[in-house]
Amino acid sequence: MRLRARCLLVLALVAASSLHAVGSVPDGAGVPAASDPYRWLERADDPAVQQWIAEQNQRTEALLGATPDGAALAARIKQLATSGTTLSDPVMAGGTLYYMQRVPGQEHALLMGQAWPVGAARQVLDPEASGLGSMDGFWPSPDGRYLAYGTEEGGNELLTLHVFDLQTGKTLGDQLPWAGGGPTPPGLSWDADGKGFLYVRYAPPAPGNEVSLFNASVVHHTVGRLANEDAIVFGEHYSPVAEYQLLNSGDARSQTAILAMEGDGGPVEVFLRDGERFKRALGREANARQAAWVGDRLYVTAFKDAPRGKIVAVDGAGRVTTVLPQRDGAIQQVAPLGDGFMVVRSWGPDWWVEHYDAKAALVRRLPLPAQGIAVETIVSAAGSDKAMLSYRGWTSPRRWVEYHGADGTLRILIEAKTAADYSTIGVYRIDGISKDGTRIPVTVLAMKGVSPNGSRPAILECYGGFGSPVRATFVGADLAWLERGGVLAYANTRGGNEFGEDWHAQGQKLHKQNVIDDFHAAAQALVKSGWTDSAHLGIFGISDGGLLVGASLVQRPQDYRAAVARVGLYDMPRHEALTANGQYNRNEYGSVSDPAQAKATLAYSPLQQVKAGLVYPAVLLTTGANDTHVGAWQSRKFAAALLAAGEGVPSDSRRAVLLLTRMNAGHGGGAPFSQRVNDTVLRLTFFAGELRLPEKAL
Repeated sequence: MRLRARCLLVLALVAASSLHAVGSVPDGAGVPAASDPYRWLERADDPAVQQWIAEQNQRTEALLGATPDGAALAARIKQLATSGTTLSDPVMAGGTLYYMQRVPGQEHALLMGQAWPVGAARQVLDPEASGLGSMDGFWPSPDGRYLAYGTEEGGNELLTLHVFDLQTGKTLGDQLPWAGGGPTPPGLSWDADGKGFLYVRYAPPAPGNEVSLFNASVVHHTVGRLANEDAIVFGEHYSPVAEYQLLNSGDARSQTAILAMEGDGGPVEVFLRDGERFKRALGREANARQAAWVGDRLYVTAFKDAPRGKIVAVDGAGRVTTVLPQRDGAIQQVAPLGDGFMVVRSWGPDWWVEHYDAKAALVRRLPLPAQGIAVETIVSAAGSDKAMLSYRGWTSPRRWVEYHGADGTLRILIEAKTAADYSTIGVYRIDGISKDGTRIPVTVLAMKGVSPNGSRPAILECYGGFGSPVRATFVGADLAWLERGGVLAYANTRGGNEFGEDWHAQGQKLHKQNVIDDFHAAAQALVKSGWTDSAHLGIFGISDGGLLVGASLVQRPQDYRAAVARVGLYDMPRHEALTANGQYNRNEYGSVSDPAQAKATLAYSPLQQVKAGLVYPAVLLTTGANDTHVGAWQSRKFAAALLAAGEGVPSDSRRAVLLLTRMNAGHGGGAPFSQRVNDTVLRLTFFAGELRLPEKAL
């Protein structure tokens, strides 16, 4: 272990010596250029920046590849990751269940279909084999004739739509570029006759120009027509940062709703189709977040005067009535069932599903495990008393079950096989107390028989933003960490919606520091409960979770030994100024054009809080050169600042700062299987060295 730590130190010293200032980029917004010596690293096309990236990649790969027990740990991770077939994203249309399937050895999942419920599974589509790029999203027509699907290249997540003829088994000539992706999610809704569809599209650029990631609208495409014939039907002047969800009722009337929002993290407006136009049925004042068609009415989850959520129904005439008042548990999802509906709820880390009849009377709570799971998808339809649910837990992989509304029974349809016995994992609950007294739930995973001893190597993870909950996810290949006596922990901080929309709002904008304090409270709970100490505690986060990790390590460096952040944000003023996604994120982060918000943002923005001479935790940052959500320059600047800060630290106290940039990758969506496995190898190998994970399994 000493040899490994010494290698990290040598790398940090060499990497720091390669830093050099080559001028600054004009400011534009945020922090003045004079106080930002690493602004030159924003220029990805600068040869000096490209050389610096190559140097960092070479050092990082060399060091982690030379970790003494890294090969054995990596081999175990790969064994666990490739153990069985995985299924995901089920969609029912025309009597066929469509889903994605990946078998061991495949880089990307294939689209499968089977007549439901007794048909044999068959391969429908493999866009990789056609050279069209990675598949990202699919939408079968209600009549089962066509299937629209999206592809993207190089991890940039910008979609091109194609149309596949399910009868002939061939992809048609329709190619629809700029179909969302990146800051604006894709969306598609088929016409009732299956001859065309609505979809989300950025404005086509002028010849020779790049597409602008603003001003998305909803356009209509007729199968077999050219993309340039597609006409805008909604949103031409809605908002520069517009995002849309398109919902079709799927019945004979084929009603269409558009949920429109201005950027991420905020409420939606609800529009219903009225002839050739869309008419607003609910404004932002309803604080609506999601919706689903239940018969001929749109059931909308609204949080106005109901922090845990209530359900209101909107009929075809735009009349709004309350169907289900606020109850215990935060609403996460609503879906039709028979002549009633189903509601997915959460309260902190606990999730459950309720069945209601046509009069919104509770029929029953479904007999799912009471703790340690999260519900993912419900495939159901009005008029049918059967539904398929997908859920998974910390110790159980994804499971598909059929629910019978008539008698309340569950039948297992598909259960993934694993290469190890995950029942040997213990799941525990502790609470942290945040700075303002708020209680923060923490889920702790360790092998049964592994008890708190005050110094277990532990990794604490969180996201903490955009109303996205931290929920049970199958531990999978991370079992390799637990088998050696390590601990994994997951914090339900504010910023998510585990306890409802108020919980989310308390971690937004001026209140973002609450999330950082909550995360620290979770870390302290791990220490106080005896699971670990600051010398063996690592922190991990992705994207907004990377921001949380960056802010945590600069605010309280003494409380963490190591940190890994993937595609994180570290320079918040420049995120808003330089990237399209930064402007989409104003609902969540606020805007530095507001003086109060600028002050709050600068106080937690990690880059601006790095101080020379402080001993920071060992850090591994990873990013993708083609990321359209978070600029790769964020990781470059933060790594450079941490390296420079370490120059004032005595060599025997200095810790590593590593950066890995994947040159043909983006934010992570649609990443090939090998990249996802390698992400796990990098993370656990780095933490193993820094937190002194035992080299042998228990």
